[in-house]
Amino acid sequence: MQTVAIVGTGLIGSSFGLALRRAGFAGRILGVSSERSIGAAVECKAIDEGATLESAAAQADLIYLSQTISGILDTLPRLAACLKPGALVTDAGSTKRTIVQAAAPLGDAFLGGHPMAGKASRGASGAEASLFEGRPYILTPSSPEQMSDPRVRSLCGWIERAGARIVVLTAAEHDRLVASASHLPQLLSTALASTLEHSADPASIASVSGPGLRDMTRLALSSHDIWKDILATNGDEIAAALGRIEDRLAVLRQGLVGDAAESAFTSGRDFSLRLRPGHQD
Repeated sequence: MQTVAIVGTGLIGSSFGLALRRAGFAGRILGVSSERSIGAAVECKAIDEGATLESAAAQADLIYLSQTISGILDTLPRLAACLKPGALVTDAGSTKRTIVQAAAPLGDAFLGGHPMAGKASRGASGAEASLFEGRPYILTPSSPEQMSDPRVRSLCGWIERAGARIVVLTAAEHDRLVASASHLPQLLSTALASTLEHSADPASIASVSGPGLRDMTRLALSSHDIWKDILATNGDEIAAALGRIEDRLAVLRQGLVGDAAESAFTSGRDFSLRLRPGHQD
């Protein structure tokens, strides 16, 4: 792999470029984005220079689509006419079924991906070479055999050198699991913060709150501009996850004192411990 093109040089795309450099990639890294975003990505050394999509696609061995989901969907049809022979296209979109379906004309030249990484800040100015360290990096191959493709093995090597842990799923499995692991927490945080903001006295609630409420509402800082595409392309799985939460809340509401509440606290603690290996009271 000699040349990489990052389409969308925001937080994820620029962090990918920085991670490649730190992992030892010595080739060229091109950026495709707005003039302002290209300038910020060059300044933080995530890319070497900007290029048009057509120029970058004609040169790159790997094309990394790190735009919004709608941006990725707009870009994929344009790649078919200008892709360098033997190149691999991958993406960082937060849902996979719609993207994988749109990428079908590219065949095995496309590999769906989703790094489970991010932060509150946006843009190249917040990019970090360590953003993917210790995080799952989900890949959704078109078939199990695609993982043996030399282009895919090369990409996997760079992902692992960036410190991420590769998880291989189908696009449907990804969307089902991530609806619970990522999309549901976002909506619960947003619902909690929105409920309190619309309460009779939000300022007073904020004045007596401790770190627990701050932690629970951190995700509510996210912008709807980022999440609208996710909600639109994974609505069925998100609705199912919300339904399970609604059922659990109904049980709790009916049994605030008694076995139902105790059972919820016990199972909740058990899952929380799954996220904290080695944790002990």
